[in-house]
Amino acid sequence: MNAPLLDIEALSVAYPTLTQPAVDAISLILVAGETLALVGASGSGKSVTARAILRLDPDASYTGAIRFQGNDLLQASEKDMRRVRGAQIGMVFQEPLSALNPVLRIGDQISEVLGLHRGLAGAAAQAEMRVLLDKVGLTEPDRMLNAFAHQLSGGQRQRVLIAMALAGQPKLLIADEPTTALDAHLRRQILRLMQTLAMDARAGSKMGLLLISHDLNLVRDFADRVAVMENGRIVETGQTADLFANPQHAYTQALLAVQRQRLSSDLPSDAVDAFSATGMRCTYRRSRGWFKPAEAFSALAPLDFAIQRGETLGIVGESGSGKTTLGLASLRLIREASGQIHLGTGGRFDTLHGSALRDARRHIQIVLQDPFASLSPRMTVAEIVGEGLRVHQPHLTEAERRAQVIIALAEVGLSEDILERYPYSFSGGQRQRIAIARALVLKPAVLVLDEPTSALDAHIGLQVLELLARLQREHGLAYLLITHDLAVIRALAHRVLVLKSGEVVEAADVRQLFDAPQHPYTRGLLAAEFGEEVLEG
Repeated sequence: MNAPLLDIEALSVAYPTLTQPAVDAISLILVAGETLALVGASGSGKSVTARAILRLDPDASYTGAIRFQGNDLLQASEKDMRRVRGAQIGMVFQEPLSALNPVLRIGDQISEVLGLHRGLAGAAAQAEMRVLLDKVGLTEPDRMLNAFAHQLSGGQRQRVLIAMALAGQPKLLIADEPTTALDAHLRRQILRLMQTLAMDARAGSKMGLLLISHDLNLVRDFADRVAVMENGRIVETGQTADLFANPQHAYTQALLAVQRQRLSSDLPSDAVDAFSATGMRCTYRRSRGWFKPAEAFSALAPLDFAIQRGETLGIVGESGSGKTTLGLASLRLIREASGQIHLGTGGRFDTLHGSALRDARRHIQIVLQDPFASLSPRMTVAEIVGEGLRVHQPHLTEAERRAQVIIALAEVGLSEDILERYPYSFSGGQRQRIAIARALVLKPAVLVLDEPTSALDAHIGLQVLELLARLQREHGLAYLLITHDLAVIRALAHRVLVLKSGEVVEAADVRQLFDAPQHPYTRGLLAAEFGEEVLEG
């Protein structure tokens, strides 16, 4: 083995607010030109390890050694660390909208890195920015450099972050969950891009890649070696193929088993429709600039579907395929959407207005993708879960409302001692349980689940899926499950609609979809998710 680019020895990381170390005496080696994946559940210490390498947390205390190119970063001064951050070690953060400055144009943000770490300005900086954008696969450099972060897609924003990380020409690139919010095709594009950049560097600068991810399918296909973390410790390390084929530690075996779960129950033969739509469509008017008439854009072609009580209908497709549009249209949250919608035996949902529409909405609720963003930081758990009751059942007394909130929390496995706490004090899995309790407290017939586990690691995501499966069995809930994660579809769905550019290209029973997909687009999605060969046909 070559001399290590990064050599972490007996590293422990402690915080004043925690009684136990967040990272406990771990050791890792990363060789130049290698991709090392760090996997584990939320709270296992993965991101803390990554941040420790750059000493990003001022309140943390460290013991052990972090040797980068032979120099111990834990002994370096803050002035020396500023020369390391960005210039020698780059970092791609998990959420690009949070990592990018919303009030600065993309060009200003990249040029700032070039100026700080390479002393480039003016025409030289402009030329280098174009090279970087081309390297990460972003065309239309003028538009990109003049755009703000919110004007770009998720995949484009992630590529901008990679370009910024590469601007300092680092020897080591740390990627902390770089593909969490992206669909299967985009996840593979981003990882393939970083792998290509690392391979190109092997002939020159010898860049190493530390990949932190809970997506085990991507890790299997892109990492050279894998280190598994549990409760702040490294429990297993090995070559990727060996570790996936023959995991030694029980925790590693449990992580890999998560990918193969099937949780949904068979439907009763006498099930009735809980929700149905006929001719649902959505057409926007899209501006083409000054003095040009707006053009019609079909985000969702006319389609029909129904969901029975106790059934999960999965909606899958790439970003921009119309999945979320379908979910929002089902909730009547898009003015441009049209079509007939029936809520069970309660009659037409699409013709209701005013107070009648508000009253009917108690029967169809939504659980959103990001449990932190969907919960008000200024409200306690009691206020968050009880808000729907205040709107839909104003006759309840405070004591009666509180009692129903406690029952809803108990159903999702949370105790009443959390009622006066705020969302920031909970883990991602706990916050998602609170969001589910908020929806359940109204006793709805239908739940729209919009990427309910994409912000969670495999273990916590499985716990949430097991909870949803149990609640469905107990209450006969109908789920409209919107996700780009086909492992979630396999675990929870009964039937699947595959969307492409707003149109249904395949509708099938979940077993049929996975065993014998008919449409080339569906086969491509499966190949992108699970690394299978795409069949021509």
